[in-house]
Amino acid sequence: MSRILIAGLGNPGRKYEGTRHNIGFQVLDQLADRYRLRLGQQKFHASYTTGRIAGADVVLIKPQTYMNKSGRSVQAARQFYDIAAPDSLVLHDDIDLEPGTLRIKEGGGHGGHNGLRDIINKTGDRDFIRVRLGIGRPAHDNVTGHVLGRFDSDEVEMVQTLIEDACDAIETVLSDGVAQAQNRFH
Repeated sequence: MSRILIAGLGNPGRKYEGTRHNIGFQVLDQLADRYRLRLGQQKFHASYTTGRIAGADVVLIKPQTYMNKSGRSVQAARQFYDIAAPDSLVLHDDIDLEPGTLRIKEGGGHGGHNGLRDIINKTGDRDFIRVRLGIGRPAHDNVTGHVLGRFDSDEVEMVQTLIEDACDAIETVLSDGVAQAQNRFH
């Protein structure tokens, strides 16, 4: 297996820390902590690091361009390290999944997610692996307020479990492939 790009999507800045939209950042931070990798270098319009996870050489990035411009970072990192789309994992929130639900998907459209839309537009492909992190739909029509809002106090345990499961799923994708990860985590 060649080098793998793992991009956690979110918005930079303290204002967005802990929001539903930043669950991709949270998973990437936890994954880096597990392997004692330090996300802090700045390149590709992202905070990044390199290392090994589950036997694979990886590049971890947290785009610092805001969600709707995530493609700029993904494209730059993939180009610099010569990483193909199928060797790219993107971790992102998904309002179409129940809170705490995890799904792994190869390829597909953007499903209305602006971060995915920009990655597809900037890279010209949609064959990357998505780790979809369920945050649920709001009970009201204010989707923006929901995704940019913080998790409720009664959701904290569920979110932590989702983050841990996502890290386990990523390790499984890297060591055993997407199909095995889907069988185990769906």
